[in-house]
Amino acid sequence: MGVGLTLARRAAALTLALIMVIFITSIIITVSGYDVMIFKSIISMQVRMYARMLEQKGHVANITAAIEKYRQYLINVYGLNKPTWERAFIHVKNILLLNLGYTQSEEVCSIAGLPYPAPVSAAIMAALPRTIVMLTTSQIICAAIALPIGALIAYKRGSLLDRAIITYAAAFNAIPIWWLAMIFILIFGFELGIAPTDYRIILAILNNFWKDPAHMFVQLLWCSYVPIIVLVISFLGSWFYSVRAIVLRVVAEDFVFVAKAKGLSDEEVARRHVLRAAMPAVMTMTILSLAGSIGGMIITESVFDWPGMGMLYYAAITTADAATILGLVFITTLVYVCARFLLEVLYIYLDPRVRL
Repeated sequence: MGVGLTLARRAAALTLALIMVIFITSIIITVSGYDVMIFKSIISMQVRMYARMLEQKGHVANITAAIEKYRQYLINVYGLNKPTWERAFIHVKNILLLNLGYTQSEEVCSIAGLPYPAPVSAAIMAALPRTIVMLTTSQIICAAIALPIGALIAYKRGSLLDRAIITYAAAFNAIPIWWLAMIFILIFGFELGIAPTDYRIILAILNNFWKDPAHMFVQLLWCSYVPIIVLVISFLGSWFYSVRAIVLRVVAEDFVFVAKAKGLSDEEVARRHVLRAAMPAVMTMTILSLAGSIGGMIITESVFDWPGMGMLYYAAITTADAATILGLVFITTLVYVCARFLLEVLYIYLDPRVRL
């Protein structure tokens, strides 16, 4: 009962945080006037279409009055005659009801690979798998490498392996990812010809994936292996640093010395005792890193011309596409909130102190 009540409170707090983030973003957009610009352009387009339809019919007595009446109707529908705070509440209500609306940016539609205009939800769902393929996959590979090795080097602090990995981490943390990406594109794409030079083909690969899954999977690997290698090389140093710092605090505990005294090997002590005790903190870092990867990386995606969430964010912001901005904030915040709730559940099973 106590655990269930605790989880219910955490869920309520995280849901409130989600609503607050959406509301604050909506306030910023409405105060800045982004939504007014977008809605005015939508209304103008719809009024022109309505006027053309009336002219084709040719039996309306007063076309000017009919058009003006329709314009006022659209102004009421989009809330342009309402104060800023009320428009913000309308945006929040629509987002929470999953009514994300339509994007009015041709650039957003181009990145999503959809005809203009397109539903915001469709644009996000088109870009999200591409970010998962490149960025989330890279984070998973880094976690799989860094978790066991990071625990081992922390346990053997000061060893040759420890110093080598620290040097590697320091070197590649100082190298910009976009610079490393351009080097890899130059070498693997233009010089060796064993990788694409135009990564926008990911659109066609994912759109046609289920028509021939085996062939498209091979094409997907060929298209994505260079971006994944670049990101793994760049991220791995930070992962090693983080896991090492977490585990170092555990290595000094008494139970580690007891395990050594029992004659267990270094690998067994690191895997069965050190990493297990550090697991709650390590899981927090891992899950939040995976959740954060959903947001994409604007500069890296731009270098690879990879139409993911980062480029979708950039296109939405630069074209003042309020609907897409709110939709992206909602999705990324929702993923983070779900990740936090998953951590709350995992803490109960990983740390007996939480259950007590």
